[in-house]
Amino acid sequence: MRPALPYALVFLIVMSYSQSSGQLKLWYNKPAGEIWENALPIGNGRIGAMVYGNVEHESIQLNEHTVWSGSPNRNDNPEALAALPEIRRLIFEGRQKEAEQLANKVIISKKSHGQMFQPVGSLHLTFTGHDQYANYYRELDIERAVAKTTYTVGDVTYTREVLASLPDRVVVMRLTASKSKSISFTASFSTTQPKALIKTSTAKEIIITGTTTDHEGVEGKVRFEGITRIKPEGGTVTSYDTAIVVNQANAVTIYISIATNFNNYKDIRGDEHGRALAQLNAVFSKSFDKISKAHIKAYQEYFNRVKLDLGVTDAAKFPTDERLRKFSSSNDPQFVALYFQYGRYLLISSSKPGGQPANLQGIWNNKMKPPWDSKYTININAEMNYWPAEKTNLSELHEPFLQMVKDMSETGKETARVMYGARGWMAHHNTDIWRITGAVDAAFWGAWFCGGGWTSQHLWEHYIYNGDKTYLSTVYPALKGAAMFFVDFLVEHPTHRWLIANPDMSPENAPQAHQGSSLDAGTTMTNQIVFDVFSTAIRAAEILNKDKAFVDTLKQMRDRLPPMHIGQHGQLQEWLEDIDDPKDNHRHISHLYGLYPSNQISPYTTPELYSAAKTTLLHRGDVSTGWSMGWKVNWWAKLLDGNHAFKLIQNQLTPAGTMPEGGGTYNNLFDAHPPFQIDGNFGCASGIAEMLMQSAIEAIDLIPALPDDWPTGSVFGLRARGGFEVVELHWKDAKVVKVVIKSTIGGNLRLRVPNEMKWNGRVLAKADGENPNKFFQVDEIAAPVISPQAIITPPQPRNTFLYDLTTQKGKQYTLTAN
Repeated sequence: MRPALPYALVFLIVMSYSQSSGQLKLWYNKPAGEIWENALPIGNGRIGAMVYGNVEHESIQLNEHTVWSGSPNRNDNPEALAALPEIRRLIFEGRQKEAEQLANKVIISKKSHGQMFQPVGSLHLTFTGHDQYANYYRELDIERAVAKTTYTVGDVTYTREVLASLPDRVVVMRLTASKSKSISFTASFSTTQPKALIKTSTAKEIIITGTTTDHEGVEGKVRFEGITRIKPEGGTVTSYDTAIVVNQANAVTIYISIATNFNNYKDIRGDEHGRALAQLNAVFSKSFDKISKAHIKAYQEYFNRVKLDLGVTDAAKFPTDERLRKFSSSNDPQFVALYFQYGRYLLISSSKPGGQPANLQGIWNNKMKPPWDSKYTININAEMNYWPAEKTNLSELHEPFLQMVKDMSETGKETARVMYGARGWMAHHNTDIWRITGAVDAAFWGAWFCGGGWTSQHLWEHYIYNGDKTYLSTVYPALKGAAMFFVDFLVEHPTHRWLIANPDMSPENAPQAHQGSSLDAGTTMTNQIVFDVFSTAIRAAEILNKDKAFVDTLKQMRDRLPPMHIGQHGQLQEWLEDIDDPKDNHRHISHLYGLYPSNQISPYTTPELYSAAKTTLLHRGDVSTGWSMGWKVNWWAKLLDGNHAFKLIQNQLTPAGTMPEGGGTYNNLFDAHPPFQIDGNFGCASGIAEMLMQSAIEAIDLIPALPDDWPTGSVFGLRARGGFEVVELHWKDAKVVKVVIKSTIGGNLRLRVPNEMKWNGRVLAKADGENPNKFFQVDEIAAPVISPQAIITPPQPRNTFLYDLTTQKGKQYTLTAN
């Protein structure tokens, strides 16, 4: 008789089996029909495609990451500089509405308000006689990044597989059948681009060429070319003017290549024809099997870094759209794991080094005039897209966004100088492929001055996760420039003598006390962002031993920033005045930036502000637009309330259109604002990671916000600040059973866990004092100003153990429950 395995080992084996046997697929038993949000997204960071899975009339809707309206342009309004003193005077006198009216004339752009991300067109495959079908099934396998459709007509089973190859930069589709000579269809192409031409060639190709549209006075100059080439096995192929007919083939492979003349935001002298043709010729000789293997290998180099197992129930047996409908009332923890990994899938598919960042819709859009132009809204949405990048082990995919910030740090210098007489650089609340930094829309939304400050913090975040000083030196000019702008832009508060921004706003919200105007001075979010901008510039300069006099200036100015205020209702004030409305349910809760993504508010270090942040969240409510609920998952995780965070996930995973407040999720698991915005997908993925591991406050905190619904589980591969990787984390009954942590740059590992742990059979050293690892440094903020009417509810003590372990670069450390 064999000896019994230790209980902990049995648990780990069971969890490992459960994880490996779980399928990460979106699947359905009916086609998408005509509904775009039912189609399944594939992408390689350059080309995005939506696969409908329709039987008789299949469609593959196509985007290319640089197909945007317009051409290089600037949109600054130079009238701002002369009017700035008057705007400031009006705001300080409480005449915000008059200031807003003036800002509309002198700050908001009189040129372009941003260009539009546009579709290329759609490939259509018509299968005559396939209207009567059975055994229908379609899926998106996010472990392989391959979409598949199967069905039966008569006694023949048809299979279609589609992928957007990461290494080969093309979309490839494979059509097979269970019987020879069974594949017959007509291929055609359609587009809503008005300046496009579609034709066929003798090389079994459908070619689209065109130029994007003019928009708001900016001439469209992006030239694009798409080539669809068909490779049949057997059968015949006949080309007509705009269509190709394949008859009685055994199998068919379709290759789609798209390219433009875009080189960068100021250079569109590329050769779109040469690029599209070279990409196609390089891959056309390869079989689908060879392309697929290379694609899956490249994709899994990213995707397989992180695994999440929260358990599997019978609910996982149902199609994805049925699981979505039932999720809030069922026990389906695997659906959360699927949604988390889908967020990572979407980032891998829409953001690749050297390409454009994921925009409001990632890389998928079927409209010539998409909502909000499908550009980059940098007062929350674009930043949220990249919240999962570092922590879910996709650090390289942060690069397109980081490059965009560096681009804006160049274009934004002119905006800072011309509009505000300031050094450094800045951006308002939107940008696009041309890296505009002027103010757009109207002053209510556009007269916001922190787009550069907030986005610059991603440059710093990338450093504190990786510790690369060479990289830090390359982004230091952008960090310094973001701080330099505020050095020149801040003014003294007439009463309190604080240094504040004026004009200013708390994005897109307006208190009733300000006559419906959003404009103000010294709003809480801006004070928090400026604090971070100054702090990161200080730390970067000190690490690189640069600009000591500038560092002294920043420290002195940082000390004069306003403290946060807790108002009469116990809320974190959104404005310096105590004028928050407890019944305000606005989707933007910008003043909680200090809770997340910043780390200025914490139950461990700022209990009064913790209480105020929680009160604010309770006032605002849960259900809102999709991206807002995604942000709220992160906030409740940072407040260590896993059950409330999970409640937000349940709200998020509710079918779109069923909640009067908006939000929810479409059948293909796209986030609904509504309409579709991808930021909610990424925000919720980030929030799920924050529930399982946090590293912003002095230590790596394991399962800090675990809901009751996930008592047992495991996660592999999450990354923390300071170059630490949580290689394995297993928990049972809300206690850590085992954790394996890799140190990639060495240094002190401070670990916070809910139960006692040991290392190599030895008791760990209990942490004491400040963490000596500078990557976990938290800059001290000023004590809050608290209204005498405020009721403060301190956080409930969380029984945890705090350990220190000295680590060496490249080594792994295994800790087990004591």
